[in-house]
Amino acid sequence: MITIKEIPSKETYAVRQPVLRKGKPIESCIFDGDDLETTHHFGLFDDENLTGIISLFEKINPIFAERNQAQIRGMAVLENHQKKGFGEALVKHCETYCNENKVDLIWFNARTAAVGFYQKMNYQPQGDAFDIKDVGEHYLMFKKL
Repeated sequence: MITIKEIPSKETYAVRQPVLRKGKPIESCIFDGDDLETTHHFGLFDDENLTGIISLFEKINPIFAERNQAQIRGMAVLENHQKKGFGEALVKHCETYCNENKVDLIWFNARTAAVGFYQKMNYQPQGDAFDIKDVGEHYLMFKKL
């Protein structure tokens, strides 16, 4: 059985590290703003095992005109649990949360390899690819709610 619930930021490291920061120290899994009251971390549990995570930050990107924006960061599903719809479930959970909290737009920096995954959920790329130091090539993506 799959459940998604809010978790403390420290619990995200168990998935952030092997998926997003492979071979890097645990400190690389700490994001600026992780512990702000306005930041929410959600964990997807498969039979009570944490298998996927997503973090939602209250952050304005000045490129977009919307006043109430949220940024998704650190979306990851453990490798042996990928391709089961868990990532999509996490993104949809954030969309529902944003709709309930009057957020107008979700944006994030997506790894090049993940752009197609997000496009299937109606997220659009904005601008050209750019490099994030020590992480790789990304695209800014967004969706108006």
